[in-house]
Amino acid sequence: SPYRSLPEMAYSRRVHIITWNVGSATPPDDITSLLGLNVGDGNTDMYIIGLQEVNSMINKRLKDVLFTDQWSDVCMERLSPFGYVLVSNRMQGLLLLIFAKYFHLPFLRGVQTETTRTGLGGYWGNKGGISARMSVFGHSVCFLNCHLPAHMENSDQRMEDFESILQQQQFEGQAAVGVLDHDLVFWFGDLNFRIEDLDMQVVKSAIDNNKLSILWEKDQLNLAKDSETVLEGFQEGPLKFPPTYKFDVGTDTYDTSGKKRKPAWTDRILWRQRATAPAAPSVGKRGSISGLTSGIKVMQHSYRSHMEYIISDHKPVSSIFTLQFPYRVDVPLVTIIVEDEWNSIEDAKAAFKLAPNYSRSSWDWIGLYKVGFKHHKDYVGYVWAKQEESDFYRQEHQVIFTEEELPKSSGDFILGYYSNNMSSIVGVTEPFQIQLPTTEHDSSSSDSSDFSSEDDSTVVMKMRSHSSSPQKGKAGSHRSGSRSHSGSRSGSPTQAQIKEPVTADGATAERKSAGGPAEGSSTQQFRPGEESRK
Repeated sequence: SPYRSLPEMAYSRRVHIITWNVGSATPPDDITSLLGLNVGDGNTDMYIIGLQEVNSMINKRLKDVLFTDQWSDVCMERLSPFGYVLVSNRMQGLLLLIFAKYFHLPFLRGVQTETTRTGLGGYWGNKGGISARMSVFGHSVCFLNCHLPAHMENSDQRMEDFESILQQQQFEGQAAVGVLDHDLVFWFGDLNFRIEDLDMQVVKSAIDNNKLSILWEKDQLNLAKDSETVLEGFQEGPLKFPPTYKFDVGTDTYDTSGKKRKPAWTDRILWRQRATAPAAPSVGKRGSISGLTSGIKVMQHSYRSHMEYIISDHKPVSSIFTLQFPYRVDVPLVTIIVEDEWNSIEDAKAAFKLAPNYSRSSWDWIGLYKVGFKHHKDYVGYVWAKQEESDFYRQEHQVIFTEEELPKSSGDFILGYYSNNMSSIVGVTEPFQIQLPTTEHDSSSSDSSDFSSEDDSTVVMKMRSHSSSPQKGKAGSHRSGSRSHSGSRSGSPTQAQIKEPVTADGATAERKSAGGPAEGSSTQQFRPGEESRK
């Protein structure tokens, strides 16, 4: 069974969440301490980074297939060497970045994103919410990054906008349709709630004397929790750090401008577990799968600000959580079997097995990636994952890489199975070595070519593993054990330097019925998956 019940020892994952209104600034030189990389033990499983007021200038780097922004770049450059994958979704100044250790990727499925702009006539033009939802080891989780309206008097408007975002964000084809239908929701951002009633001197004195509890009961979000039904079930850790707004840029000094904004905890991280009926006391320790669905335990280890960052009038806020899952879905959809080494062109083959519940497409393909690859388009070579009709009942299907699809230099590589239906890689091997006899022939460089992003809400993936044999003992994996990943809704690999797959006769309809392009035939060229993308 894909469900493993762990009655004695819950299945734990550590999640690190950051929110920061960056005030249109360019990223600082070093975000190591913000990410906790200087003190971390490397056990963070997922990073979720929500930014507001991101300058929407887009970087176009010739070396990179992706159009990204500076913030996505700097976060990825810092995290990807440790084996994290980025799923990114941007909306007019809001950015939501989700990273996960790559060996978890098979079990992050059904990633969907939503964006909502709020306000009339563009008055709140850069405000709104962006979210990403997914199934994490079989449990539905939603991350929601919001930028709500500013100013003391707009507390009601903030609540209205939050409710509007919740109403408008509906996900397709999932058991959890709305944000609050998920087993677990993390809500964070520049929520812009202020401290009521108390004048500037009282607030500053409470901060200077570390008597922050005086301010808690006048915080608008705390006050709203008592009266707003939409906030029922949302939890927040104690605000033991000073208000994170408003500072003079470049300093740790609260606003000295003519406006003299009163300090406030505008930047917050909350969570909510889906309300379910308590399990009957007669159920034994093991319980049943249905009785365990509501059982994610959330423990908050830290909730703090980072005063050392001075590029914005807000300070970043972070929180580290442990999530304990009562069971896990941990059988990958596709398993790829590959030898430890490819020492000759004849070795360049692999086999794949599909899970019974996997819905394959004749447009699926298997990419060969150098360890340290950035995203699913950054392949060295590929083969179509063909499955002839006569092979339908065969357990394993073999694929063979031709010489032109192989790297010219030796190193560590992995294979990834790309699902056309799920728009993501759903099977990954552990690293294996390729060391071919050196030959003089033209081969593609590993640099990817440009492609044009489709729209503001394009979802992109990047992935790079840290070492040649990352975490071999993790999750009971082995070299033939597949690790899949899920998330990108943007198209598929692009690499102009590599021979593109071609159809036998230039007709894409024949491509589908044939179950794969004829390798080596040469008429119309296309990129894997693009012809089939609606």
